[in-house]
Amino acid sequence: MPQTLIVIPARLQASRLPGKPLKDICGEPMIVHVWRRAVEADAGRVLVATDSEGILKAIEQAGGEAVMTKSDHESGTDRVFEAVEAVDGKRSCDIVVNLQGDLPTLDPGLVSACIAPLTDDHCDIATLAVEIVDEAERDDPHVVKAIGTRSSVTGTLRALYFTRATAPHGEGPLYHHIGIYAFRRAALQRFVSLPRSELECREKLEQLRALEAGMRIDVALVDTVPVGVDTPADLERARALLSSSAH
Repeated sequence: MPQTLIVIPARLQASRLPGKPLKDICGEPMIVHVWRRAVEADAGRVLVATDSEGILKAIEQAGGEAVMTKSDHESGTDRVFEAVEAVDGKRSCDIVVNLQGDLPTLDPGLVSACIAPLTDDHCDIATLAVEIVDEAERDDPHVVKAIGTRSSVTGTLRALYFTRATAPHGEGPLYHHIGIYAFRRAALQRFVSLPRSELECREKLEQLRALEAGMRIDVALVDTVPVGVDTPADLERARALLSSSAH
C-alpha cells in the first residue's frame, strides 16, 4: 500500500479572521478540530505545518504532531512541501494530502475519497468536487467550478479547467470544487518548483499552474461540501454545527 502523509498547513495571520486557527470552537482551537477529523480518516500519518508556536503547542497538547515552517510562504502548498521535506527526508511517503486548516466540520471520509483517483497511475494530483444544487452558487465567483470530462473511473472527472466563472455553458451539471488535494510525492515537488502561471494569476487559482504545465488532475465527485471558516459568521456556523453534533 502507498504510504500517505496528510499535512494541514496553518498560518496564524488571516486577513478576514485574524488568529483563525486558534479560534475556540466548543472548547478547542479550530486547528485541533481539523487535526481530529484528519486522524479519524485513518488514511495516513497526520502532520500540522505552521509558522506559529501557539498552533504548534495546541496540536502537541492534543497529542498530535506539528512542525514549524517559514512564515513567508506564498501558499499552503509551499508550506506543505517544506514540512514533508523536513519529516520525510528518506522519501518513504508516496502520497501527500494537502488538507486545509479551516475545515473543522470536515467529513473524514473526504480524505480517502480525495486519495482514491491516484490509483490511476496517469493521475498526478487528485481533488474533489460536488454537483451544485444551490442556484446562487452557479454565479458566485467565490465558488470555484471544476470542469472536466468523465474518466474511466466511475464518479471521477479528468480536470480540463477550474474557474470562478459560471462554466461550462449550456445544459448540464456544474461542479463546486473542494480545495483538498492529494499529490504524488514527485508531482508535489514538481508543482512547487514551477513558476506561477498566467491563468493561475488571472483566476487566482493555483491548481491552474499544474494544468498549464501538463500535469493531470482527477476530480472525485462526492456529495458533501465541508464548511470552510473565513469570516466571523462562518465561525459561528461551525460552532453551531459542532455543538449540535456533540449532543
